[in-house]
Amino acid sequence: MVKLEKLNGTMIIVNAELIESMEAAPDTVLNLATGNRFIVKNPVDEVVAKIIEYRKKVYSECKCVNPIAGFEKKEDRPFHKS
Repeated sequence: MVKLEKLNGTMIIVNAELIESMEAAPDTVLNLATGNRFIVKNPVDEVVAKIIEYRKKVYSECKCVNPIAGFEKKEDRPFHKS
């Protein structure tokens, strides 16, 4: 979640994972995966920095599992069609 400022000065907290795209014209327009759009005062570069900061925090706190840990590569086998 990132805290941003709407045009009227109120704060809005946006789920960073839902932001699909942003436009700078001249205010920043956030286009969300839900179809919602928000216009905020924060410049695009600032929003991007906040998203990066948020993701660094989230990923540093999680224990990521290596999905292939413990598996050995088997010798190449010919491909068989069914």
